[in-house]
Amino acid sequence: MSETMTPPAAPATAPPAPTAGAGRNWLKIAAAAALIVVLLLLPVLVGNGGVAYLKLAQYILIGAVGGIGLTLLVGQAGQLSLAHPFFLLVGAVGYAVLAGDPEESADLVGLGLPPLVAVIGAIVLCGLVGLAFAPVAGRLRGIYLGVASLSLVFLGLWLGQSLDMFSGGTSSGRNAPVFELFGFEFANSQPAPTIAGVAIQKQQRLWYLFLAFALMSYFLARGAVNSRIGRSWRAVRDNEAAATSMGVNVTRVKAGAFVISSAFAGLAGVMTALWLDLVKPDENEFTGTYSLTVAIAFLAVVIIGGLGSVPGAVVGATIVFGLQQFFLLGSQQFGWFADAQFGGFSAVVVSAFVYGAAIVLVILFEPGGIAAIGRRLTSRRSPDARSANGGDRTTPREDRT
Repeated sequence: MSETMTPPAAPATAPPAPTAGAGRNWLKIAAAAALIVVLLLLPVLVGNGGVAYLKLAQYILIGAVGGIGLTLLVGQAGQLSLAHPFFLLVGAVGYAVLAGDPEESADLVGLGLPPLVAVIGAIVLCGLVGLAFAPVAGRLRGIYLGVASLSLVFLGLWLGQSLDMFSGGTSSGRNAPVFELFGFEFANSQPAPTIAGVAIQKQQRLWYLFLAFALMSYFLARGAVNSRIGRSWRAVRDNEAAATSMGVNVTRVKAGAFVISSAFAGLAGVMTALWLDLVKPDENEFTGTYSLTVAIAFLAVVIIGGLGSVPGAVVGATIVFGLQQFFLLGSQQFGWFADAQFGGFSAVVVSAFVYGAAIVLVILFEPGGIAAIGRRLTSRRSPDARSANGGDRTTPREDRT
C-alpha cells in the first residue's frame, strides 16, 4: 500500500523591507513642496520694501527659462548654440508688436492682440524662426554649429537697429505692453489686493506670472527629457550613425531640438521685456540685453548646472544671473564698487569673474556640473539600506540625462 506524499510546506516569506529609495522619494517630494511654498510666499517674506530683491528673483527665473531651453539643445541633443540672445530679442519684439496699441505711435507697429495671445504668438514666432535655421542646425554640429548660430546675434543687432518700426530703435526703444489676464492687469492699481499686509502691486504680480512661466517650462522640459523625444535626442547626441540605424531621422531630430530651444528662449525674451518694462535693441554686440555677453552667460548656466540637466539649469541660472543682479543691487543700495574706475572692479566684472571661476572649477573637478554632485549625494545609500541588501556597497548607475 503506497503512502500519500505530502508536499513540503512553502517557506514563510518575510515582508519586503522598506527601501531607502522610497524614503529618498518622499524626502524629494517634501523638499519640492517646501520650496514651492517659499516661492509662493516670497513677496510676503520680502515685504513692501523688498521690491529690489523681488526683481532679482524675477531675473533668476528669466535665466532659468532660457537656461532650460539651452540645456535641452546642448546637453540633451548635443548641439552647441550661441544664438540665445537673438531669440530673446525676437521674443521681446514679437510680444511688443503683437500686443502693442496701434494708436500708441504712428511710427510703431502694433496689432493690439490680447497679451496672452501675444505671448503665445511670440513663442510660436521664435519657434518658426528657429525652424528657418533648422536646415543649418540639422547639418552642422560642434563648433561649426556654434559659429553659425553666433551669426544670428549679429543679425539680431542689425535688425533691431534697422527696423525701428518694430523695435523702437536704440535711442528710445518702445514700451512693453502691460500683461493682462482675464481683465486682471499686471500693473500697479489702487486699491491693491493684499496678502498678510503686503500690497500685491506690479512687481509682486509679475513674480507670480514669471513663477508660473518657469514652472510650466520646467515640467514641460522634464516631460520631454523622459519621453520618446528625449530618447531620440540622446541617441543622436551619443552616436548619430547608431541612431540612424535604429530608424531615427537625425536631421529632423536636431532641427526639432533647435526649434524647441528657440521657443524657450522666446518666452524668456517676453519675460525680459516685461521685467525691463521696455523693448530696446542693443547699441553694440558686446554689451546689452541681447549681446554676446548674454550668450556666454547662458552657456555658463548650462555648464555650471550640468549638461542636459533641467534642475541643474535652474541652479546655474541662480548662480550666474543671480550673482550679477546681487552685485548690482549691492552697488546701488550699499555703495559697493563706488570707487571703481574705468577698467576696474564693478558689479558686472566681479560677477563675471565669479561664474567664470565656477566654470573652470566645474571643468577641472566635476565635468557633470552641479547636477552630477546632486546625483552623487542623493544616490548614496544609508547604512540600514546596505545591511538590508546583504552589505552591498555598490551605488546605482548615474543617470546622465
